[in-house]
Amino acid sequence: MASKRIITICQSGGGFTTNPEDGSLHYTGGEAYALDLDENTELEDFKHELSETFQCNVDGITLKYFLPGNKKTLISISKDKDLKRMVNFFKDSDQVEVFIIAEDEVVARNVSNLPVSRSSRTTVSEAGVPPGGTDDLCGPHDLVFMEEPVDQSSLDICHSGNDEKHRRAATQWENTITGVDQRFSSFSEFREALHKYSIAHGFSYKYKKNDSHRVTVKCKVEGCPWRVYASKLATTQLICIKKMNDKHTCEGTTVKAGYRATKGWVGNIIKEKLKVSPHYKPKDIATDIKREYGIQLNYSQAWRAKEIAREQLQGSFKEAYCQLPYFCEKIIETNPGSIATFSTKEDSTFHRMFVAFHASLSGFKACRPLIFLDCTLLYSKYQGTLLGATAADGNDGVFPVAFAVVDEETDENWHWFLSELKSAVSTSRQITFVADLQKGISDSLRDVFGEDCYHAYCLRYLAEKLNRDLQGQFSHEARRLMVQDLSAAAFAPKLDAFERCAENIKAISPEAYNWVIQSGPKNWANALFGGARYNHMTSNFGQLFYNWVSEADELPITQMIDVLRGKMMELIYTRRVESSQWTTRLCPLMEEKLQNETSKAQSLQVLFLQGNTFQVTGESVDIVDIDHLDCSCKGWQLLGLPCCHAIAVLETVGRSPYDYCSTYFLAESYHATYAESINPIPNVEKPVKSELDVTGVTVTPPPTKRPPGRPKMKPVDSLDVMKRQLQCSKCKGLGHNKKTCNRLNGIKENEAIEKEATETPLLMSLPSEEPVGST
Repeated sequence: MASKRIITICQSGGGFTTNPEDGSLHYTGGEAYALDLDENTELEDFKHELSETFQCNVDGITLKYFLPGNKKTLISISKDKDLKRMVNFFKDSDQVEVFIIAEDEVVARNVSNLPVSRSSRTTVSEAGVPPGGTDDLCGPHDLVFMEEPVDQSSLDICHSGNDEKHRRAATQWENTITGVDQRFSSFSEFREALHKYSIAHGFSYKYKKNDSHRVTVKCKVEGCPWRVYASKLATTQLICIKKMNDKHTCEGTTVKAGYRATKGWVGNIIKEKLKVSPHYKPKDIATDIKREYGIQLNYSQAWRAKEIAREQLQGSFKEAYCQLPYFCEKIIETNPGSIATFSTKEDSTFHRMFVAFHASLSGFKACRPLIFLDCTLLYSKYQGTLLGATAADGNDGVFPVAFAVVDEETDENWHWFLSELKSAVSTSRQITFVADLQKGISDSLRDVFGEDCYHAYCLRYLAEKLNRDLQGQFSHEARRLMVQDLSAAAFAPKLDAFERCAENIKAISPEAYNWVIQSGPKNWANALFGGARYNHMTSNFGQLFYNWVSEADELPITQMIDVLRGKMMELIYTRRVESSQWTTRLCPLMEEKLQNETSKAQSLQVLFLQGNTFQVTGESVDIVDIDHLDCSCKGWQLLGLPCCHAIAVLETVGRSPYDYCSTYFLAESYHATYAESINPIPNVEKPVKSELDVTGVTVTPPPTKRPPGRPKMKPVDSLDVMKRQLQCSKCKGLGHNKKTCNRLNGIKENEAIEKEATETPLLMSLPSEEPVGST
């Protein structure tokens, strides 16, 4: 059985008026045509038929209709399902009214009492000029920016004597259109000039013809003779005004007519300021546009205008993916020895990209074999995730090694990234990785680097997981103490100290104790860990690098990577220059640590045992074996620097502690880390088109897109609630140091702890790593 056909009364060119009694909307004016459709009609076909009927651009058409019995809320038709729903709603009727709102309409209306439905995201067309002229049309508060579809940003504004102060900024545009024979480089330039001209002179216009060969524009007011015709100048690409009637017969044009502010227009206005101030906020954009032009923008409209301006300045996000083949070639060409590779999916959409500069790979050879793995979400148009590998230089500064941009964080992408990383760093040294125990990192590390690979679990991640798993079972105070004991167990250098901390957890909860034992302490506890991580406990050591990412993650992909390249280039140069002034044998931070240990060694007593083994007596008794670089306190092994006990022995036997420091801490190694430079990449923002075409490889953006509307706030890093708590070196209590220790005065330590617990966040006991150069 054939589906029922409904007569669609399609109206365009008129406007809505509001009934003051019941708030209902009524459409008046314009043209109307009757078309038929059924539930099988496709929206795209319907739009094309409307485009031919009303002679308007199909891409700029927005369709609205009223639900049966509801004349207050306009419903949008944006996809086939919406069109089918409308037909279904009116299956018992013979006809339905559909209102066509074209993108190029420029309108004026009184909308002060017009109801807006946020759920239907209504855009309302022009209201007719009420009887009595413009005095009834415009008031001091009639400026309203209506809710709109995502792909259309328009504003209609009415002028009155009160708005003249806002129009001063527009007077500079009074002569953007001068008359016949005026030439423009393109139609877009002509349209922009026309838009500014209409704002400066305060009238509305509409396009009668608007294509790639000619543009005809007339005044919006029926019967007014103002019009302009422009077309291509023969044998050139220039656009020339061929005919123009600059006279208006419409009454009081400057007062009566309105104009709209498209997102493109606002984007052009703020473009120069955005170039100077990249972090120009949407709320500040709205404030400035209101002050200078009398146009009220909401946050979403200001944000979209900023996106337009940013794309004009930085280039298209979509084009940036097309440039990836060229960009990778240029990285390798300008920085020989670097790695820059990408891959796409079967449909040519972007999948992932790996970058490692030669200077980073060369510098890592002089760093400790210690790599921190972490990731961060990207907030560009097509989103994605950045996977990073950073190292620690000899002065405990962040040293970026390699990074990758992937469409999403998955086990497969982590495995691929680690495979690329292994090929890049190719070293015979056994590397220790500090990373979260999630997203397949642990399995991928074993698969790629072998069973002998050391994976140190991030203590921050463990603490958060413990707190999360225990939430609801224990009080805040109990969980705080268990997180505190977990941190103490991780830092404990000896097995007996680790076991004491674990027993403290067991005293609170046997279940929590089992959780700790089953969490793999050999991967996070100093007393059990087999690799060398130099007391670095968390994977967020590379925060400096991820701060750079957060500053550039809204840029197109090629420009974001080039910003990171620039930051790394500057970092290498700065540290190379600074270190050239050093006079110490060790890096400054390590020199300071060694001197601190040396001062502690002065009060220690050394007793020879046998061979090169000694007993050192102080607050405790420790055994030092200088042949094996071993001390029973485990400080020497953990840090790579002689502890105070070892220094006491070395000074006793007449040896220099510097000869027993790890070579990674020598200033000489630091110089080697920053010996190579990263070079600029030319034409990143505007590559030569002929060079782009040579690659023959097509890359399109990934299917994931940033959702429309106001961007979500970036999550606050948990570092803020996981700072290391102050610990007394005498009584080992928390919340004070040895100078303010109350134990000697007979005050109970647990009272001080209990008092502080009420003021301290749950995870404050976990230390954070503040690497040198992180600010």
